[in-house]
Amino acid sequence: MIILVQISILPHQLDDKEYLFKEGLLKAKLKETEVGEWRIRKRSIDARKKPVKLQVQLEFWKTGERRLDLPPFKPQKVSGDQEIIIIGAGPAGIYAALRALEAGIKPIIFERGKDVRERRRDLAKINKEQNVNPESNYCFGEGGAGTYSDGKLYTRSKKRGNVLKALEWFVHFGADSDILVDAHPHIGTNKLPKIITAMRETIINQGGEVHFDSKLTDFQVENDRIKAIQINAEKWQPCEHVILATGHSARDIFYLLHDKKIKIEAKPFALGVRAEHQQALINQIQYHGAQDNPYLPPATYSLVEQVDGLGVYSFCMCPGGIIAPCATHQEEVVTNGWSPSKRNNPYANSGIVVSVEPKHLPNYKPDNPFVSLDFQKMVERKCWEAAGKTQRVPAQRMLDFVEGKTSTDLPKTSYQPGIVSVNLNDVLPPMIAIRLQKAFIVFGKKMKGYLTNDAILHAPESRTSSPVSIPRDAKTLEHIHVKGLYPCGEGAGYAGGIMSAAIDGINCVDAIVEKIKVV
Repeated sequence: MIILVQISILPHQLDDKEYLFKEGLLKAKLKETEVGEWRIRKRSIDARKKPVKLQVQLEFWKTGERRLDLPPFKPQKVSGDQEIIIIGAGPAGIYAALRALEAGIKPIIFERGKDVRERRRDLAKINKEQNVNPESNYCFGEGGAGTYSDGKLYTRSKKRGNVLKALEWFVHFGADSDILVDAHPHIGTNKLPKIITAMRETIINQGGEVHFDSKLTDFQVENDRIKAIQINAEKWQPCEHVILATGHSARDIFYLLHDKKIKIEAKPFALGVRAEHQQALINQIQYHGAQDNPYLPPATYSLVEQVDGLGVYSFCMCPGGIIAPCATHQEEVVTNGWSPSKRNNPYANSGIVVSVEPKHLPNYKPDNPFVSLDFQKMVERKCWEAAGKTQRVPAQRMLDFVEGKTSTDLPKTSYQPGIVSVNLNDVLPPMIAIRLQKAFIVFGKKMKGYLTNDAILHAPESRTSSPVSIPRDAKTLEHIHVKGLYPCGEGAGYAGGIMSAAIDGINCVDAIVEKIKVV
């Protein structure tokens, strides 16, 4: 029988295993001779008051009992007897392929972008030459947006699937086992490429296929059933099961579906700016004045407020991080953030965004699936124009933005292509800018020192989630009108991050397995 207990400790006590063991025994009311094995199950920071503490959950096995560590991933060799076509090699697509291997089904992945090694060259061109490759960038390519945008694995989607299983697969392919313990697990952009490569090599070694520079360009649908897909406007691939895991930025897929009379819908999303502070300031605020405690990680924050009927909240907070250029076309500007595994850069950044419902937008019509997407595109292009039609971003000091003053100078920023001083109140739609102004005032009261002119705002943070959803049957997970087509992950509106996308990929394969069994 497993016995779980939770203890509260000071940060420096985490490395004292003897102390943890004794405190756990005391809490569990056990004697040392009664325990055979034990381990840390979960840990989290409790910074609600001073002193900052860690909440640690311990697992004990009584003497004579054994901890069973089953293999987390059990692939089979596969052939072409049963196949699943997977469009997209992001977390949803890769995890779908891995689950297919477990089920004895051959996965065939088509990815429009390049592998992780080749992607690096195109990312360098964006940062150094401000040249965006529309097929290979921070959003498109092996591993999807998650590979080069942080690797945070926290999710609230516990009801969607087996979170622990998804985490264990990451560890199996090279991630640090700490992600199984931390309340907010994080791999780091510097470590993810090697893990993604190991996943791809396993898929191929077990008999699956992975094709790069292979863009979905058409569907063939007969009698409301998927029959074939076209790659690169040339090759047609017959198919019965297609998992569509193209991510939230594959706008051409939305247009293709609409042109083929396959139903899509406008959905809520969020849009705003990416705010950057000195990490030392965030540490000082969150840790009650303690800036340099070697036993505490760089501090994070989470903020939310209702402003004039809409939610304004922090999104994808990156301690010790970098702001990255995430446009997928040349004539747009998009920001996102990421952190290396050590989170040791001097800056902290976070999206601060306003939730947007399609009905709130100009030109809203119930039958227009592109109203949210059009709004998103409009803001991204306007920011591109405001910054001189380059991959630099329009930027403003935070207090200047709140007070409506153009910043006369700008501090150093982690955004490599560069920034341009712009009054963001003239660039962002009023429904966004006014709510952000009010929210920053409230956030400054919640976190004393957060509202400062030393913080810099970068615009826009616009790819928080897909502005379009692809409706599917809640039970079969197939498109509501096209059998054999499985909308999946963030791009279809069924995930919001690496973990929930990975779990949705697994769920789609499970639905296909169930269907095959029935047949």
